[in-house]
Amino acid sequence: MTAATLLATTEPDATLQGGLSPRLPLDFEFDAAHVATAPAEARGLDRDGVRLMVSRGDDEPVHATFRDLADHLTAGDLLVVNTSATVPSAVDAELADGTRIVVHVSTELPGGLWMVEPRRPLPGGATSPLRLPASPTRARLADGTELVLLRPAAGSQRLWLATVEGDVDLLAALVAVGRPIRYSYVDRDWPIDSYQTVFADQPGSAEMPSAARPFTADLTTRVIRRGIGISTITLHTGVSSLEGHELPYAERFVVPPATAAAVNAARAVGGHVIAVGTTVVRALESAVDTAGTVHPASGWTDAVITPASGVRAVDGLVSGWHEPAATHLAMLEAVAGRAALMRAYRAAWDAGYLWHEFGDSHLLLPYAGA
Repeated sequence: MTAATLLATTEPDATLQGGLSPRLPLDFEFDAAHVATAPAEARGLDRDGVRLMVSRGDDEPVHATFRDLADHLTAGDLLVVNTSATVPSAVDAELADGTRIVVHVSTELPGGLWMVEPRRPLPGGATSPLRLPASPTRARLADGTELVLLRPAAGSQRLWLATVEGDVDLLAALVAVGRPIRYSYVDRDWPIDSYQTVFADQPGSAEMPSAARPFTADLTTRVIRRGIGISTITLHTGVSSLEGHELPYAERFVVPPATAAAVNAARAVGGHVIAVGTTVVRALESAVDTAGTVHPASGWTDAVITPASGVRAVDGLVSGWHEPAATHLAMLEAVAGRAALMRAYRAAWDAGYLWHEFGDSHLLLPYAGA
């Protein structure tokens, strides 16, 4: 993998709205030794055998294993997980001029529109970004489905708005001929089951809501036996490979009435609400009012969580490890604070934690232990 400076500057990025900057003042280099290239199971581990760093307030980070998660929470706390299931959203296609490409189908939008990413196929099955002229064109998918690529999405040279020609169920076509999206750091294709969490039952995500991947049925049972609740939201994620100047785009979400009630009840008795993944933070923060009460909600959220906006609905976060251009880092800073996040990322780097969807985990608790 080509090395890239990780988290290299404290200066706000003027190309991001509102001065949003996910970058932190860390100066190490991102390299292949810190990347999980395969699922934990292929590396001889159970899913819950990946490493877990626990960052708690001003304390030094604690190194643990994900199966120890319940040991770092308290009876009365509430975990909120995402039930979105991953769709095999990468599909071979051919442009009108005969160029062979791969299309990553990202997000279904209102009005029959889709957001898609045309990509260049690489030897071995991975892909790389592909810049197309900013004019309408067509792409025929492997099953014959015709996509009309209308124009680049606002603020992006990479993502396109598209429509499907005719009365075609695009999700059904993807299930028939698609495969999971993977990037070059993963060295082979893995089956779609490798990209599902134990909570997945609502198909719709282009890429796995990966923070919950280390959960197993046994771990979930242990969590509940310890008096820690589990509630659900659904948020369908698009492609995660955003560039440094791109803000997160709108995504579909549902916060059910039962989850809103559980969050409010936990907070009322002094429990902590722990979001399992940045998708959960985005959903809950799209459903909370200024007084901190979460309401049932559904629709589309374009919320961008920053240190300036803060968080009202969550008290902690289970997450993976994020790269420098990810605006998720601004969300993590909003939850945990800059000093704790810097300390954790330095410790994770020095200890050889693994990044990306098959990698290790991070529990951010911005409060002291009991």
